Amino acid sequence: MKYLKCTLVAGYLAAFPCWAAQGLVTERTISIEAAQEAARVALAQCRKEGHRVTVTVLDHAARTKVILRDDGASPHSVQHSLNKAYTALTFDQPSSDFGKRAASSPTSAGSLHLEKIATAGGGLPIRAGNEVVGAIGVSGSRGTTGAPGGATDAKCGQAGIDAIGIR
Repeated sequence: MKYLKCTLVAGYLAAFPCWAAQGLVTERTISIEAAQEAARVALAQCRKEGHRVTVTVLDHAARTKVILRDDGASPHSVQHSLNKAYTALTFDQPSSDFGKRAASSPTSAGSLHLEKIATAGGGLPIRAGNEVVGAIGVSGSRGTTGAPGGATDAKCGQAGIDAIGIR
């Protein structure tokens, strides 16, 4: 009996590394509560400045967590806010930075043909430390004299990120 128990335990321990190799992956992502708060604050910031926008928040895997479309926001702002957030997430940089890089480098031109890519400002990655856990995209502001709407969109998006305080 003692021999049988030792054999069973040895067999279990030998097989354990195989089971562990199939393990799970744990990834950090933005919560629905944080996504809702970031979107709400971004929308409120743009409203305060007189702009009607759409705000989209994506999780770490580019899945939509929240879309808020303000009354009076243009219909195309829904898609554009998604594209800005997607660009910021997948290129790990503000969508405006990606746009500047793409405009100045002929080797970046291929990226512009990918689906859901935007070069205008308003898309920002959301980070926890150095890890990207989501992204926010804002679209629809008119901008101000001398500054395009993307700069205002980015300002509103940053207000949303600052409000949730992810570190």
